[in-house]
Amino acid sequence: MNEPNASPSATKHEPVDPYLWLEDVTATTSLDWVRARNAVTVEQFESDPSFASLHAGILEVLDSDARIPMVDKIGAYYYNFWKDKHHERGIWRRTTLDAYRKPDPAWETVLDIDALNAAEHANWVWHGVDCLKPADPQEPWRHCLVALSRGGSDADVTREFDLTTKQFVANGFQRTEAKGGLSWKDADTVYVGTDFGPGSMTASGYARIAKQWKRGTPMDAATVVYEGKPNDLAITAYRDHSRGHERDFVSRALTFYADELYVLDHSGRGADGRLVKIDVPDSAKKSVHREWLLLDLRDPWTLDGTIWPAGSLIATRFDDFMAGKRAFEPLFMPTATVSLEGYSWTKNHLLLNVLDNVKSRIKVLTYFDDDSGVLKRGWITSDLVGAPTIGTVTVAAVDDEDSDTYFMTATDYLSPTTLYFGEVGKQPEIIKSTPAFFDAAGLEISQHFATSKDGTKIPYFMVAKKGLALDSSHPTLLYGYGGFEVSLTPGYSGGVGRSWLAHEGRAPDNAASNNVYAIANIRGGGEFGPRWHQAALRENRLRAYEDFAAVAEDLIACKVTTPKRLGIMGGSNGGLLMGNMLTMYPQLFGAVVCQVPLLDMKRYSHLLAGASWMAEYGDPDTADWDFIKAFSPYQNVKNDVVYPPMLLMTSTRDDRVHPGHARKMMARMLEQGHDVLYYENIEGGHGGAADNRQLATMSALAWVFLRQKLGRA
Repeated sequence: MNEPNASPSATKHEPVDPYLWLEDVTATTSLDWVRARNAVTVEQFESDPSFASLHAGILEVLDSDARIPMVDKIGAYYYNFWKDKHHERGIWRRTTLDAYRKPDPAWETVLDIDALNAAEHANWVWHGVDCLKPADPQEPWRHCLVALSRGGSDADVTREFDLTTKQFVANGFQRTEAKGGLSWKDADTVYVGTDFGPGSMTASGYARIAKQWKRGTPMDAATVVYEGKPNDLAITAYRDHSRGHERDFVSRALTFYADELYVLDHSGRGADGRLVKIDVPDSAKKSVHREWLLLDLRDPWTLDGTIWPAGSLIATRFDDFMAGKRAFEPLFMPTATVSLEGYSWTKNHLLLNVLDNVKSRIKVLTYFDDDSGVLKRGWITSDLVGAPTIGTVTVAAVDDEDSDTYFMTATDYLSPTTLYFGEVGKQPEIIKSTPAFFDAAGLEISQHFATSKDGTKIPYFMVAKKGLALDSSHPTLLYGYGGFEVSLTPGYSGGVGRSWLAHEGRAPDNAASNNVYAIANIRGGGEFGPRWHQAALRENRLRAYEDFAAVAEDLIACKVTTPKRLGIMGGSNGGLLMGNMLTMYPQLFGAVVCQVPLLDMKRYSHLLAGASWMAEYGDPDTADWDFIKAFSPYQNVKNDVVYPPMLLMTSTRDDRVHPGHARKMMARMLEQGHDVLYYENIEGGHGGAADNRQLATMSALAWVFLRQKLGRA
C-alpha cells in the first residue's frame, strides 16, 4: 500500500513522526489501512474453533432478558434503557413500582432508538436524558432533553422530548452535534454549552461558554452566563431544582481535579443577578443540596486553625457559609485503609458508600436539630439496616426529596448482582437477582497483597479454583487501570466467567477451570482515597506501573503462573498501563490486550480530549516531557527487544481517546517486526462498541487471542 508522506510537524528536537497521517481519523488512506489490519486479525481469530461459541456465549449474556433492568424514578414512573437482540440500539421504557417489583414487569415503550434510526436512516446511540421536575408536585413530568450520539462518539445532539405524548417536540429545544449539552432552568429556558463557533471551545474540546437560551428564540440569541478561558477544561451552567432551595450555578472546571463553583445571586441585583464564587478549595469536590454545602476534600484544608485531612467529607449550611460563617462538621474521616467512595441523599438521610480495604460498607448519616429529642445536636452515624457486608455494595436514593427509600445492589466476582429495595431504618427486600451466567462451583475469591518497589503494599483480588495447585501451570489474566480516582471493586461479569473462568475446557467432573483471573488495585486509582490517586500523578506515574509489575511478580513468585502463561488486559488509561507493561516489563508477560489506549504521550494533549488530562499526566509541551517520555510507549518501543504478543483494539468513533494512539503503535510495532495484531471497530465511541453484537465480537477476539497465546487450562 502506498502511504502518504508524514507531516513535517516535529521540532528540531524530535524526529519526524512517520505515522502522523494515521491521526486523520476518517481519511480514505487511514481507513484502508485499518480495514487491512482488521482483516488479518479477523481471519486469524474467527477461524479458531472456539470463536463462534465464545461470541455466542458473550452475546447471550449481553442480550439476556434475565439481566436486571436498573431504573430511575421520574415522576410516578420508573424508567429503564434496555438493549437486547430485538433492540440492538435500545428502547427507553417505563413501568410502575408495583409492576417493577414483579418478576416480569409490564413495560411501556417511551422511545425506540432502533425505530428512530430506521425512520431517519441514522446510527443514533442513546446518550441519556434530563427531565425537568415540575414546579407543582401534583403536575406530571413532561419536559425532557434527550441526548443522542452518532455511532457512540462523545459528541452528541440534544432534542426536546415530551413524556406525555412520547414524541420529540416540534420546534422545541435542539442542539446540533458537539461536545456539550442542554440542561433545564425552567420549562421555557435552558442552559446551553456547545460549539457556538470558532473560539467557543476549550483546548480540551469542551464548551468554553455557558449561555441561557429562551424558548422560541434562535440559539444565536442566547445570552452569555459565563465565559471561561481557552485553557479551562469546561464551563457548565445548571440549576438545582430542589423545592424551596432552587439555585443556579456555574462550574468552571480548571482541570480534572479542580474547579471553581459560582452561585447566581439574585438578592436585589436585577433579574440576571451576579455570580458569586463559593470560597472553598478548588481541588475539593463540591456539592450543594437543599440547605447543605458538602466538601469532599482531595487535599488537606486548614480553616480557622482546624486541619481537615484529604479524603474527609465535611458539611455546613450553605446560606450560613455564603454569609461568612465557617463552621464545618465532619461527616466522614478517612484512615489508612478506609476511604469514601461516594454518597447519596434521601429525604432525611445521607447514605455513605465506604471502602475498607476495597470492601464496601454502607453508613447512614442523620442530622438532628436542638428540638429533636436526642441528646446531641448534629450529625449521627449508624449502619444501614440489612446492608450486605461482603462483596461490592452500592446504594442510591430512589427520590431525594419525597422519601427515604433506596435501591441497593450487591455483587462480587462470583455472585450475580442482587437488587434490594429498602427504606432507611427498615430491613430491605430483595426484588431482583441476575441469574448465574456461568458455573462458579469450585471457584473462590481471595485478596492478596504484593510489595511494590518502594515498599507499598498493593492489594489485588484473585479468582481461582479452590485449592489451586501452586505449580506455576495456570493461564492467568491480570486486569488493571490505575488512574483518575477510579476504584476497581469486585463485580460480576458473565463474559469473563464464561470466556475465562468456566469455559468449555472444564473437566468432565465439573471441576472448576484452572484459569485464574486477577485484578490489581494499583496506585492512581481511588481505592484508598486521594492519597492513593495522587501517589501516581505526573512525575510519580511510574509508581502505578511498578505496582502492577509487583502484582505480576507476586503471581509468579507464589507459583500461580509463569510469564509465558500470564496475560494482561486494560483499556483507556488502562491501555496506557498495558503499553508501559509491554515496553518496561516485557519479560513478565505472555500476552497483552490493549484496549482504546493512550500510547503517544508526546502528542496526547493535542488529540481530542487529551488536554483535559494534563493534571493526571503532565504537559508534554513543557519541561514535563522530561518525565512523561519515560511512560510514553510509542516513543519507547524498540526493534531490538523481544516483546510478548500484543492485541491492540480501538474504535474509529472514539472522540475521547484518539484512535491514532493505537493505529500508530500498531504501525511502528509492525514495522519493527513484533508479534502484534490490531482491530478497530468502525463505530462505538470510547466504549469500543455501539451495540451488543459489536461488543461481543470485540470481546470474543480478545478471549481467543488470550487462549491462543497463554494456552488452555
